[in-house]
Amino acid sequence: MNNTAEQFIATNQANLQTLEGLTTQAFAGVEKLVELNMQASKALLGESFSHMQAVLGAKNPQEFLALQSASLKPLAEKSAAFFQHIQAIASGSSAEFTKTVEAKTAEAQNAFSDAVENLAKHAPAGSESAVAAFKSALTAGQSAVESAQTSAKKAVEAAQSNFTAAATQAVDAVKKATKVA
Repeated sequence: MNNTAEQFIATNQANLQTLEGLTTQAFAGVEKLVELNMQASKALLGESFSHMQAVLGAKNPQEFLALQSASLKPLAEKSAAFFQHIQAIASGSSAEFTKTVEAKTAEAQNAFSDAVENLAKHAPAGSESAVAAFKSALTAGQSAVESAQTSAKKAVEAAQSNFTAAATQAVDAVKKATKVA
């Protein structure tokens, strides 16, 4: 029995280390997003002041309109680049996170299954039906976890696809609007 307790303790310690690694990965992704937002905000602030100075220096309405129209296309391109960076960060973080979670879940399931097998070997006589019921419940639980992982993976892929499509449509709309202007 002591061996089973040691297995559970070791599994819990490994899970804690995994959680620490996943948390570190999540914070790294957030740091990248914050850094991107800071860079974009700083650039936008500088460009806004430069544009305002140019607009204030316009000598007539035609020059004013030309400056306004000229600023739309670069803004659309920069917005598209910004959203592509966000998507790359999110996709990269999500892929690493998912890969780690799947690997660690498989390891945990194997360790838990081994512990249950060990426990079943040392179970008292006459408890075979209870052990079989427990193993059946364990198998059903593992199947449910695998199903949930598959569904979550599909949902993330759909969300990323929708985000990409929306960003592309927004950029195309702005490009069309700047061609008309």
